[in-house]
Amino acid sequence: MRNVFLFFKKYSIFIFFLLMQGVSLYVLITYNQFHHTLFDMFSSEVSGNVNFKVNKVESYFSLAKENEALRIQNAKLLSQQKTSFFSPNTSFNFIADSSTNDSGAVRSQFVYMPAKIISNSVYLQQNYLMLYRGSEQGILPNMAVVGTNGVIGTVINTSKNMSIVMSLLHRQSKLIAVLKKGSGLGEISWDGKNPAFLVLTKIPKTVVIKQGDTVITTPYSDRFPPSSPIGTVYEVGQDKETNTYILKIKTATDFFSIQHAYVVKNLLQNEMDELKSKIIRE
Repeated sequence: MRNVFLFFKKYSIFIFFLLMQGVSLYVLITYNQFHHTLFDMFSSEVSGNVNFKVNKVESYFSLAKENEALRIQNAKLLSQQKTSFFSPNTSFNFIADSSTNDSGAVRSQFVYMPAKIISNSVYLQQNYLMLYRGSEQGILPNMAVVGTNGVIGTVINTSKNMSIVMSLLHRQSKLIAVLKKGSGLGEISWDGKNPAFLVLTKIPKTVVIKQGDTVITTPYSDRFPPSSPIGTVYEVGQDKETNTYILKIKTATDFFSIQHAYVVKNLLQNEMDELKSKIIRE
């Protein structure tokens, strides 16, 4: 307290000067229209800049929440797209003395569940991703994983809250693919070299292929929704032993920067597995 009194005693004249200056400015601004308008303009400019900076800071800290809301919204939209639904063949013939009832209602087949990627490798021969979503959130092994731009991989193991995904950038990863233009069924794999490119093999030479052609998942997969992007043809080569094409495919997914994914659940998977098991038993 003694130091406070000494401070005011030492600088009393200067403090009194500042006080008088403040009173003078107040009187000048309050009773002079020109200075009052000028002060309002200046104060508005300063407060506007301050509010802008504050809003930028608030927006930055709210990005995580907004991104999560967008991922949930995108998952709902993806689940509602045409390729996520399945419609049995509704055609039937009428035959004398008989009738046929056909329940051909369109039903949902694929549901997309958002998940955050918490780890990812690209430079190994066997690359994996880890998702912050597990069995307690509905994730099971063999479920497909896709991103905003295309296919990422397949779930191979889960814990309560996390999942391990075998990336397309894995030497043991195999995926049946087709050219978007409707022909050229082949197999997608990775040669362990450049993480930006995959290899599409077993494409017959009867298929006309051009650089830039899009490669997608087939309608025959029980994991991946049909027409999910895999990549585009970057280079066309030939396998002399099998007389087929070997295509270098630029990945649709940028594995160097992905942060979010969608795990795809096939609602018809149990029914498909049951039918397959009956065939095996027979």
